[in-house]
This record gives sequence, C-alpha cells and structure tokens, in this order.
Amino acid sequence: MARDYYEVLGVNRNATDIEIKKAYRILAMKYHPDKNPGDKEAAEKFREAAEAYEVLCDPDKRGQYDRYGRVLDDNGMGGFSGGTMFDDLLGDVFGEFFGSSGGRSRARRPSRGSSIELTREISFEESVFGTETELDVNKTENCPRCDGTGAEPGGLKTCDTCHGAGVFTQRQGFFSVQTTCPKCRGTGQMIKEHCTECSGSGRKKTLKKLKVKIPAGIDDGMAIRVSGEGNAGANGGPSGDLLLHIAVTPHKHFRRKKNDLYLDLPVTVFDAILGTEAEITLLDGTAEKVKIKPGTQVGERITLKGKGVPAVQGYGVGNLYVDLRIMMPTKLSKEQKEIFENLRGEADSDMFGKSNKSLWERMKEFFKN
Repeated sequence: MARDYYEVLGVNRNATDIEIKKAYRILAMKYHPDKNPGDKEAAEKFREAAEAYEVLCDPDKRGQYDRYGRVLDDNGMGGFSGGTMFDDLLGDVFGEFFGSSGGRSRARRPSRGSSIELTREISFEESVFGTETELDVNKTENCPRCDGTGAEPGGLKTCDTCHGAGVFTQRQGFFSVQTTCPKCRGTGQMIKEHCTECSGSGRKKTLKKLKVKIPAGIDDGMAIRVSGEGNAGANGGPSGDLLLHIAVTPHKHFRRKKNDLYLDLPVTVFDAILGTEAEITLLDGTAEKVKIKPGTQVGERITLKGKGVPAVQGYGVGNLYVDLRIMMPTKLSKEQKEIFENLRGEADSDMFGKSNKSLWERMKEFFKN
C-alpha cells in the first residue's frame, strides 16, 4: 500500500498550497539524484515526494485522494503521471544545483512590458468638448541594433547544454523530470557577442513624443489607456500600455455632476416678481435666452435639455440646470422704503397665489399673537 502523501511531505491534512510547495521543494533538493548519485534510497524518496506533490498540489486530485485514498485516472484506475508538471518549481531547484541564483533557472519566456502612468491637467471646456494633447514619454524600447536579443547581429549560438531545445531532462529509472535549461534559461541560444549599442540589455531608454486624443465628456479622475505605448517587453514580449490620468480644473461658473451641468443665475427680486428674459453664455460661447416667469420663487430651476455634457461612451447628452438665485435689496433710500411699506400694507393672501395662501394666513395669525 502506498505511503500517505501528507506523511511523505511531512505536512498535515489542512496544509495550504504554499506549505505543500515549500515542503516538496525542501525534499526535492535533499534527495535529488544529482546530489545523491547512485543512492537508490534517495532516488525512491525523491520519486515519492514528486508523486505526493503532483497529487496534493492539484485541487481535483487532492479532493479524490482525501475521499478515496487514491487518485482515479480517466479509466477509473489509480494513476500517477510522473510527467513534466514540475517545470516551474524544480527550475529553482536545478538552478541551485548548477550554481545559478534566484530567477536564473527560470525560463526566459516573453514577458509583457510594464505600463507607464502619466497625469495631464485639462480645462473644464476641454473635458466637455474633447481635445488632443501631446506627451513626452520616457520609456524603454527594444534596441534597434539587436531587436531586443542583446546580441550583436550574428552574435547568437546554440546552447551546448540543451542543444537548442531550451529544456533539461533528468532521468532516474522510469521516472523523469523536464525543466528549463539552466544555462540558456529556456531560449535554446547563448550570446557569444553582446550588442555594442545596448551592452547586451536588449533595451534602450528613449524619449517619445506622443499625441493622445482626449474624448469629449471625459471627467476628472478618468484615465485613457493607450495600448502598446508602455515599456518594451522582455525576450520579445509585447510592450505595456500608457495610462493617462485626467485632472480637470474647476470652472468659474459651471459645475458638473455626471453628464449634467449646473449654473447659478442671479435674479433681482423685482425680476422674480415681474418676470423677465435673461441671456446666459454657454460653454461653447453661444448665447442662450431663458425666460424667468413672473412670481418666480426661491430655489426654482430652469432646465435646458441637451445642453450638458456628452457621454464619454458616445451615447446621449446631459442637461443644463439653471438655478435661480434671487437677490434681495440690502440698501434702500427713504423713498424706496416708503414704497415697500405701502406694498406691505396692501399685501394680502391673494398676492402670493394659491400655493402660498394658507402659509400667508398662518403667518398673519402667528404675528397677531
């Protein structure tokens, strides 16, 4: 009967994936055949640890093992692949055997370049109508001389360890493990002559001028993603993106909430009482006339449909809300005071309309008392 996999790795049944991986790595380094040449007992312990790790690191297999005490293959039989699933993990182990450090044993797979983040401040009007801005972007790009390989033209040779395969196979009886070649790091090639322009790094710092279109309707705090304009990827990988964060300066008169605009319009008490027509200037510089009806009350609002901000996705336009701010006189001449005194004396509930009539009557009763 096979040994308990948890016992093999020396972990409890509630061990996390990280704990299982750590335990396996220790055993793999301890019992690997390269460190124990000709030791059959060490080879068997290495095989047991590998088998235990393959099962316990896979959620489905671990679930079957916990329920049935074994793992079922496609035919319903217990099985163990002993294949190449240990590439990433044992790459670190083999790297130490071959005297490399850290990530040197990992494959030099193409990797995406990092993104670049910039911030651009635009005016309120530019955020509403859109604009185009020019940026100076400091970024890394593939070296034009070596095209990112780090080698002089014709300066690459086939790896003499893996013979261009990029992988290294370690066999012990029927059991074999395939890992990334620690010498060429998976590329299958070695640099025999470093590029004279980039000193073998494969990349160069450059300053690139870039024009970016800022769409109409963009709001403060939004960001524009420009694909492929970030830093160059390693080993032929794609470039990252440019993220342009937008900061919108406040407007002197207009306010924005989502796709709607708000504007305060001062109105004298006389215009509010008698009514008038006012002219406002919109963001695009055009004039718009608004009608202030007689008897306008404090807090009333005029709605101008479709005069707001276009949706940045391109669907619909918000409204412009004109909030009427009624201004009361603070300085009156003697004659003006007399006029208002006469008006106050003649005031009755009918002057304030049906909606305010009951309120007027209640106030009169209150002051009588």
